[in-house]
Amino acid sequence: MKTLKFTMLFCLTLAFSLTTFAQKRDLDNFRPRDQRGINVFEAPKDTVTNFDGVKVRVGGASTLQFQAIDHENNGNVPLIALGDNFNLATANLDLDVALYDGVRMHLRTYLSSRHHPEPYVKGGYLLVDKLEFIGEGFMADAMQYLTFKFGHMEINYGDAHFRRSDNAATIYNPFIGNYLMDAFTTEVGFEAYYRRSGWIAMLGVTNGKLNQSVEETNTKPSFVAKFGYDKQLNDDLRFRLTGSMYTTSESSKTWLYDGDRAGSRYYLVMEDVEASSSGNFRSGRVNPGLSTELTSIMVNPFVKYKGLEFFGLYENASGKGFGPNPPSRTYNHYAADLLYRFGAKEDFYIGGRYSYIDGEHSSGQDISVDRLQLGAGWFMTKNILAKVEYVNQSYSDFDAASILADGQFDGLMLEAVISF
Repeated sequence: MKTLKFTMLFCLTLAFSLTTFAQKRDLDNFRPRDQRGINVFEAPKDTVTNFDGVKVRVGGASTLQFQAIDHENNGNVPLIALGDNFNLATANLDLDVALYDGVRMHLRTYLSSRHHPEPYVKGGYLLVDKLEFIGEGFMADAMQYLTFKFGHMEINYGDAHFRRSDNAATIYNPFIGNYLMDAFTTEVGFEAYYRRSGWIAMLGVTNGKLNQSVEETNTKPSFVAKFGYDKQLNDDLRFRLTGSMYTTSESSKTWLYDGDRAGSRYYLVMEDVEASSSGNFRSGRVNPGLSTELTSIMVNPFVKYKGLEFFGLYENASGKGFGPNPPSRTYNHYAADLLYRFGAKEDFYIGGRYSYIDGEHSSGQDISVDRLQLGAGWFMTKNILAKVEYVNQSYSDFDAASILADGQFDGLMLEAVISF
């Protein structure tokens, strides 16, 4: 009932807002939530302002998939029987508010997700591009290049999270599944950015917790950093290269690879007969299990020449886990996207992504997982996207008693996306 009431309120708000949004909906320094936001990473930095009072932007997204995937293993642990059918439709509600000249708030609520049946807040932040609220022209020269961000928010580790699906917000992801080792978490933190002439530098600190509590734990602050270069070299060629780091020296539970509460797009793959879509919501992903100590680095090159687009990922995660885990373990993650966008407004695309992970499992065995995704998409309008994907994922060198031993799944996925 709570979900129904919230959804009805959202629909009424949307209906009202669409009748009153004759004015421009985009805010200053805002990544559009439609096709225009493709290949935008950090929110743009511009000191030009159109602020003329508090402005509320109501937006959202809705996504639905059809899944036709088969899976198998060595037979020692029975797998749940999979059929061909629709997954749960997911929905987001976004509130973005221009509060003052150069000050903006963002809040995202998951109205429907794989993990939770009820609406809940993903997170939000305050973004500060100017300090005019302190005094007119205060630090104006420095604030041409500085941005401050604070909140219980998605941290800016790596560039892959700008191309992932965030529950129903799937329009930026050219494929249907996210990356194999899905680096994503929401923590209370602060990030400071310096951007000038294509260069970007960011330093941040978080409390290292996904679920906030004043109860004392052995979790120490986590630190995040990014440095890179992003430049449109000419009309046809854009180049971006960034390196990122996330580190925490002690934690009761790290969340960098375990922080997505919305769930993966491959429902119930490689799960046993007792599995449920909500309880086993991260199916198909690899969690290195570095739970008590973690240092991860990610390097991301991005090149776009006319319609041809390449995005790469190299990630190294090392640290310690619970229980019988070896004292220190390391995982390596490699991925590459190659796409070709075409049409008058690049409304169509085809492409592929290959991902590979190797590392030392908590059992002590050296394991590997690889995934191939082949996909295509059509932007019917800038707010509506249809995708199709073939996926094939294999598991190697897992213990014979593991459910993942000789594991493999493959099949087709269809996805319909609305984002505004």
